[in-house]
Amino acid sequence: MEPIFTLDLFPKINKKLIDLLKSLSIDDWERQTLAPDWKVKDVAAHLLDGNIRSLSMLRDNYFGVQPLKSNSYQDVVEYLNKLNSDWVIVMKRVSPTMLIDLLESSGKAYIEFLHTLDPFATAKFSVGWAGEKESLNWFHIAREYTEKWHHQQQIRFAVGQEEALYTKEYYFPYLDTSMRALPHHYKSIKGKHNEAIEFSIVGADTFNWYLQSNGESWQLKMEVEDEPICVVKINSRIAWRIFTKGISKTEALNYIEIQGNHVLGTKILDMITVMA
Repeated sequence: MEPIFTLDLFPKINKKLIDLLKSLSIDDWERQTLAPDWKVKDVAAHLLDGNIRSLSMLRDNYFGVQPLKSNSYQDVVEYLNKLNSDWVIVMKRVSPTMLIDLLESSGKAYIEFLHTLDPFATAKFSVGWAGEKESLNWFHIAREYTEKWHHQQQIRFAVGQEEALYTKEYYFPYLDTSMRALPHHYKSIKGKHNEAIEFSIVGADTFNWYLQSNGESWQLKMEVEDEPICVVKINSRIAWRIFTKGISKTEALNYIEIQGNHVLGTKILDMITVMA
């Protein structure tokens, strides 16, 4: 699998966010999102936190709240959940207009910083949901793109304006990055040599990925020669919700089709590509 380069998309998706937020009514800001505890304004505040926290830690090397000594996945998730919750609570006193202003200014600074990173140098933080203990900057940046994409889509979903991010330009990089979690997610299942699973995200555009076993582990590929033993077809409008805990497994089953080994196919419904 080739590296995913998403830097050129950040200014575009950031502008779409700002334009969207400027178009919202007072009632829109209070609409419930797919994140159970967050309204539209809370998700926008979380996006601001992503800019400011990243600049503070990665650019300025300042950690106001020290990271945990434990690197266990669950401890990191709990640590991040607490940071996220604290920020959203404080930001409730900030007006939507001020929030937009801060997102505009911090977004530009954040993008400028990302351009200073060597894409093939080791990232400060690994992509934990992909099972990596150490990641390169290109993957860290792509992970950050998925954060910007799915949180903006949560807002868009709440206000009925999600079509803008379903285009191939914006959606494929989100999906391609998320699918990098597949080998880690399937590591507990042993496959026979050259057995493959096909994953298709089906919509206006259809995108395919494959997991192929070497008998010991799974490798992610864009194509395979042998006939897959399992084919999973997922409605494109549901895929991102599966990967971000935005839909239950029971409901998601109504939007997927599995051909072949159902145990292998349904495994993807438990895959989460956020630290949650």
